[in-house]
Amino acid sequence: MPETERPRERLMAHGPKVLATAELIAILLGTGQGPGKLSAVGLGQYILSELSKHQRDPLAVLREVTPAELMQIPGIGPAKATTILAAIELGKRAFQSRPDGVTIDSPLAAAAALSQNLMWQTQEHFGVLLLDVKNRLLGTQVITIGTATETLASPREIFREVIRQGATRAIVAHNHPSGNLEPSQEDIELTRQLLAGAQLLGLPLLDHLILGNGNHQSLREVTTLWNEYPQGD
Repeated sequence: MPETERPRERLMAHGPKVLATAELIAILLGTGQGPGKLSAVGLGQYILSELSKHQRDPLAVLREVTPAELMQIPGIGPAKATTILAAIELGKRAFQSRPDGVTIDSPLAAAAALSQNLMWQTQEHFGVLLLDVKNRLLGTQVITIGTATETLASPREIFREVIRQGATRAIVAHNHPSGNLEPSQEDIELTRQLLAGAQLLGLPLLDHLILGNGNHQSLREVTTLWNEYPQGD
């Protein structure tokens, strides 16, 4: 392979964003082999093709893959499997990093703060992000854990936790393990109840987020509920 086309050299010259997923995996692998004595890039492509047999998006499989599952792929032994898994975990931790005291000024910032508890779960989790009067992060709390398709959270449980933690405003969120971020009718109705309760308690509810597979959806941005129940925020 010409030097200018090698993944490491391309990363050094142009940055990691220009590399294909197979090239990023090739850098982790270091060497190739596998069926037909593939190059490192070829082996990276082969890994992705094998993972896509289980799910259309191989990256979704990589997020939860085990060492044993990786080592079932020809050409992947313990060293390569653990290198890939370490890189995946490091990426998750970097994405999930959220120092307390940071100002939450956008749905993206809220999603990042909540992602450690909600984003990658295979069951639905309902959580709350606790803020002070200046929207500074006080902490996060998982309120309930449901099944793969359903979770239950009552306004009483949610506001009890907000008050107990001394927060003056909040953002709630739950995850959809399927990755589909469209709000259900139950999501809309719960949000309506929470907004009405927040008005009565004088504890503004700033947003309700749906998280899944690395993405998020803000109900405040896609519904008119906050016009119906102004929060004074």
